[in-house]
Amino acid sequence: MIRNILEQAKKVDAKLSAISSSAKKHTIMLTRATLDPSIEPEDDSSFEEIPALLEEERKEILHLQGLKSDLLEQCRNLTPADRVVLARLSSRPHITDFIPALFTDFFEQKGDHLYDEDPSIYGGIALYHKIPVTVLGHRKGSSVEENLSCRFGMPCPEGYRKAMRLMAQAEKFARPIITFIDTPGAYPGMEAEEHGQGEAIARSLAFMSHLSVPVIAVVTGEGNSGGALALSVCNRMLMLENAVYSVLSPEGFASILWKDASRHEEACELMKMTSYDLYENGIVDEVIPEPLGGAQTDPTSVYRSIDEAIYRHLKALLKMSPKEVRADRHKKFRKL
Repeated sequence: MIRNILEQAKKVDAKLSAISSSAKKHTIMLTRATLDPSIEPEDDSSFEEIPALLEEERKEILHLQGLKSDLLEQCRNLTPADRVVLARLSSRPHITDFIPALFTDFFEQKGDHLYDEDPSIYGGIALYHKIPVTVLGHRKGSSVEENLSCRFGMPCPEGYRKAMRLMAQAEKFARPIITFIDTPGAYPGMEAEEHGQGEAIARSLAFMSHLSVPVIAVVTGEGNSGGALALSVCNRMLMLENAVYSVLSPEGFASILWKDASRHEEACELMKMTSYDLYENGIVDEVIPEPLGGAQTDPTSVYRSIDEAIYRHLKALLKMSPKEVRADRHKKFRKL
């Protein structure tokens, strides 16, 4: 259902954009004609016709806005499979959008200082409300070239070792850590396995569990398998409303359980992978609401909601001593 709604909304957006552009052009022409009557129209219409054209365009814009609103209203009762579709949208905000929107003075750090640089893990030092923090997460890329270079957000061992290097710096200088989770899973290629994929993930889990600085994880898209968990050992886990978080993808679940990947929608129901399912089970600490139709329909409002949630939780965690922060994290996972 959600795919059809989004396709129709996309067509409406295209029409809105074209009519809005035309209305803007006619408004500018009318303004110039008012200031200088000697100016000739740029198209076949006369200046006398422009007010009527603007009125028609205004009515059409209102009609299209109402049509889009009606379409998005259908997104109120989404199935788990619908939320998986939204979580995977390439137009959804990614870490390269969240960092400039939420942080200032970001300084990217690269390389694991052992073997290579993995672009699928993106991170560095930044200021968050004037608080020095370390921010990192999965990067899927925003173009075909970036998607391929980042392996669609699937890290190799070098990526997890880079993440641990950044977190070790944060521990040394008492900087809170904020991670953004959005990955189909760790990269399953032979080279990654040869370089110690399992060891890198396990070491990251162990390393994060002993950190004495606050760690806040935000699941923004899909969070699958150990590839997501490796950056999720946190004090507080926040999750966008239409994000998903699970032990593996629905297609993988269906393939293993029923030997039939086409039953992935049924798997979505059984896996309890949505934000509300995870909140009810005590895994997620807060669900951050999204606009109707997904985060991509109004990224600015999503940034504000994430900012408010992170700041509120970070403010509370900063009142704890290092020992209390570590104990708080252990308590969270022992309750699971």
